Amino acid sequence: MKLDAISHRDRNTKIVATLGPASSDPAMIRKLFDAGVDVFRLNFSHGTHADHQARYNAIRQIEGDVGRPVGILMDLQGPKLRLGKIVDGKLSLAIGQKLRLDLDPTPGTLTRVPLLHPEIFAAIKAGDDLLIDDGKVRLRVLSCSPTFADVEALNAGVISDRKGVNVPGAILPLSALTTKDREDLDFGLSIGIDWIALSFVQRPEDIAELKAIVGNRAWVMAKLEKPSAIESLEAIVAAADGVMVARGDLGVELPPEDVPVIQKRIVRACRQAGKPVIVATQMLESMISSPVPTRAEVSDVATAVYDGVDAVMLSAESASGSYPIEAVNMMDRILKSTELDPLQRIMMDAVHSHRKNDARDAISAAIRTVAETLPVAATVAYTSSGATTLRVAHERPRAPILSMTPVAAAARRLSLVWGVHSIQAADVDSAEEIVMRATQAADKHGFGKPGQALLIIAGTPFGVPGSTNLLRIAWIGDEPDAS
Repeated sequence: MKLDAISHRDRNTKIVATLGPASSDPAMIRKLFDAGVDVFRLNFSHGTHADHQARYNAIRQIEGDVGRPVGILMDLQGPKLRLGKIVDGKLSLAIGQKLRLDLDPTPGTLTRVPLLHPEIFAAIKAGDDLLIDDGKVRLRVLSCSPTFADVEALNAGVISDRKGVNVPGAILPLSALTTKDREDLDFGLSIGIDWIALSFVQRPEDIAELKAIVGNRAWVMAKLEKPSAIESLEAIVAAADGVMVARGDLGVELPPEDVPVIQKRIVRACRQAGKPVIVATQMLESMISSPVPTRAEVSDVATAVYDGVDAVMLSAESASGSYPIEAVNMMDRILKSTELDPLQRIMMDAVHSHRKNDARDAISAAIRTVAETLPVAATVAYTSSGATTLRVAHERPRAPILSMTPVAAAARRLSLVWGVHSIQAADVDSAEEIVMRATQAADKHGFGKPGQALLIIAGTPFGVPGSTNLLRIAWIGDEPDAS
């Protein structure tokens, strides 16, 4: 990774963009980066390993060209619960119509339909609802056994082959990692993925299962899209390295009016725990086919910024839409405009991360006091694991954060974090060298002018994770004359 100068983006909230058929060409990926993308998402629900390898290579080429770490998030598909086959491919249900779901693979009829997932029958009970095809058809469980469920249609609709099934009222006895996920995970880790998003997390044990495989090779993100996950929210946030508010399935399994409340709760929990949080799904959905968003979508994105999220995400808008560049440009403009509003800082500061009784948290908290007394061009966090930078970022300081690390993987992971301009820098062995490199990097990357103050945070002994205990004030260029 080169260290050529590139100015930091003039905003704190990051943009995650999904790559797909509309954005697989290296030239298009470069345009997306130039438009404002900080982290690229590879969706392993679609595409082959060869497709993802090509996109990965293009991103790393951009990284080498611009001298700036670029994060890559792989999104695992997770378990997909689906109906079996139906005679003639589909059938229409009337309100109140009775139906049996069972483990018989014979194609379904008007009286019974295959549902080849014994884990569903093991978890449901009378009175639970099953949602078919993203909730288009809702079935109420009347009675059930380990091999079948008798259900009643609560609304008229059509069910067809292989449509998805959601079970909002139960914790299913299955792993969040399927065989496909494990194969994809092996591939992603082998090429150097930075973040791994785990779909359909139900409990903190799901995160622990993935982390046992990943180790320190990547950071793990919990996708919260199940009501059962919200019941264990604090434990899941504590177990994960980051969280994604995945509003697609969350909006299917919960009443729509509950989703904004749940989103606020998740963001607050992550902010308090000091964990990065992404808000995703349908942020600029209309821009899949339109060059401009709706006013409601713009407000939706701005709301996330007011709450102080680390990142917002584009899905189909950038992966398969007709206006991927325009969507990123629009997202960038919304973020910048919202962050300029003085009310945004007031609302964001209403939530603070919990502090521990240790040197790192004491120093991070002191940043606010120093910055209120002395105008600061930037806070420079020198880190090896990324923990120091994370702690600084979740204080949400007014000055931008320049994160310096000798570890390329840490630099890439931190590209997702609020307010952080992450660079890979040479290792150091003295406080004087840290000050010298920090002031040079701040000048090189456009964080201020000679004579402006920097706050520098690091740890001694150098290169030891968790040793943050140093706070220095320095100046870009020569220190000004005290007289």
